[in-house]
Amino acid sequence: MKSGPIWITGAHGFIGRHAAKAFADAGRSVIGIGHGAWPATEAREWGVSQWLNGDVASSNLNTLLSLGGMPDVVVHLAGGSSVASAIAQPREDFNRTVVSTMELFEWLRHESPATSVIAVSTAAVYGANNTGMIGENAALRPYSPYGFHKLIMESICESYGASYGLRSVIVRLFSVYGCGLRKQLLWDLCSRLSNDAGKTELAGTGGELRDWVEVSDVTAILSQVAAIASVEVPKLNVGTGLGTAVREIARHVIEAWRGDTGAATELTFSGVSRPGDPFSLVALPQKMWDLGLSCKVAIPDGIGRYVAWFKQSHAHHRG
Repeated sequence: MKSGPIWITGAHGFIGRHAAKAFADAGRSVIGIGHGAWPATEAREWGVSQWLNGDVASSNLNTLLSLGGMPDVVVHLAGGSSVASAIAQPREDFNRTVVSTMELFEWLRHESPATSVIAVSTAAVYGANNTGMIGENAALRPYSPYGFHKLIMESICESYGASYGLRSVIVRLFSVYGCGLRKQLLWDLCSRLSNDAGKTELAGTGGELRDWVEVSDVTAILSQVAAIASVEVPKLNVGTGLGTAVREIARHVIEAWRGDTGAATELTFSGVSRPGDPFSLVALPQKMWDLGLSCKVAIPDGIGRYVAWFKQSHAHHRG
């Protein structure tokens, strides 16, 4: 029997593009919805056969239905994408994360109740006071609007599972990075290095711990988890299980950037943390491991790829 398409909300975003490419490379038809003008030729390069620029709303979802038929799976990536932007614009973050999720599930309830949903959440739902590795059963104590809104998204999944029998699985991502990411630490640091900065100062102490996951590992896992979607809404942490300090990540970036030139960059830290940023977020991805899944890209390799991509994209832009 022919499989239905994969729908990806937020397909135009960083993770969305990589997810679309991964599903398309596996032979699946991918239809995307989200925000941003996306020429058809470029969308197809990322594996998206049909792209709709618009909100996740019933009228637009009906349009997707007419384009490709009932989806087997919806990968729900639409929503806010950073703590800082959520703090700056909490109402917008709420609409993007919470309202889009309610619209999606209400539409599925009426039009496609057999569809499975992979709801992409965040480690931010665990909050700020964690030490050591964080398991899926840890207390949920969000520390920012971003984390609170993602937790509401999770509750909507649970509500529609319990009340209407819709099947979903929640994937809590830790610190995702990779080629194409144009914000956050790696982007900021490469931008400074591209200006030949001999000295750079970053926020925080440098000792903050994060579980860094390369985007290709994330998409490989997303492509494997639809089968466990259920009305009980299982939760999976996606991480390596290794905490790496921001200072060490920054040094990897600088070393990859400088190569064998011998040039030095003095790295300092302000000691002032950004609002909403926990000190430690490191996964215990036990359920992921139980499924036989793991993250394979080592940090030096992933950062090396990122720096090479940054240099190439900037050279192309300047050219």
